[in-house]
Amino acid sequence: MILPGDDPLAVAEAARRIRAGALVGLPTETVYGLGGDASNDQAVARIFAAKGRPADHPLIVHLASAAQVSDYASHVPEFAQKLINAFWPGPLTVILPRRPGVASAAAGGQDSIGLRCPSHPVAQALLRACQTGVAAPSANRFGRVSPTTAEHVRQELGDELLVLDGGPCEVGIESTIVDCTRGRPVLLRPGALTRTHLQEACGQPVLSADELAAAAPRASGTLASHYAPQARVRLLQAAALQEALNSAALRPSQLAVYARSPLALPAGVRHQSMPGSASATAHELFAVLRLLDAAGVTQILVEAVPDSPEWDGVRDRLARAAA
Repeated sequence: MILPGDDPLAVAEAARRIRAGALVGLPTETVYGLGGDASNDQAVARIFAAKGRPADHPLIVHLASAAQVSDYASHVPEFAQKLINAFWPGPLTVILPRRPGVASAAAGGQDSIGLRCPSHPVAQALLRACQTGVAAPSANRFGRVSPTTAEHVRQELGDELLVLDGGPCEVGIESTIVDCTRGRPVLLRPGALTRTHLQEACGQPVLSADELAAAAPRASGTLASHYAPQARVRLLQAAALQEALNSAALRPSQLAVYARSPLALPAGVRHQSMPGSASATAHELFAVLRLLDAAGVTQILVEAVPDSPEWDGVRDRLARAAA
């Protein structure tokens, strides 16, 4: 059931359901989430079951404001506080040391926890009404393409789930995740915020997980294969993509192309033009993958994106979709 997110009665009903241990679909500026009370282990178990997600794969807890951080985190390093001050509300998740006895199930049993304060007004209204942290991974089956509209959520999880409709997600890819548990910031998942943004805000270098010998905590959306449609995704430079089209063994009707460069397309190949900017591509990426998948193609040929920092989030999602 999809209800308008700007209806206070709909928001109140969604908050009532979450407080009662049920699940709700909610919009954020990144993607739509499947939300449940982060402090209710039974509600968290329902999230894992609905998604088909392993119970040791942690969820991100969404907060109405930074004032709730101390409810879940035992300690906030100074650089983490600077990141929170700079980017909350917004598309940033910080992983912090978890308070003992708090939200263990949502944290996948780890001694750390991922926290985020979304900027979407409907998410904000719901979180304020809930008066609790809401664990909310993307509202789709585990490993599949994330939803960026309320209708995507309905298609994934059925009509019985209450979904607040907040329109298409502005950012379109999941939040940037920074691990703040190891004495210095470590980027675990790129997103709309680049490493330069992060470094300028916290005043120190932001490392990648492979730059440290110690293992990173498990985090959402960091598996090698993720965000995948039913069709096989292949990432190719423009010349290689054209060559693949010229020599394709598949019928044209089985192929789709998502590219920026001009290409000679065989008749019958479904084509979607990729925007020239990273932000515009991120905004539409998951919706395009869903659209092409729904057309019944078996392969989606995607032009590789530029090797520049602003494209890191899109490049990450495409690489995982193609894995």
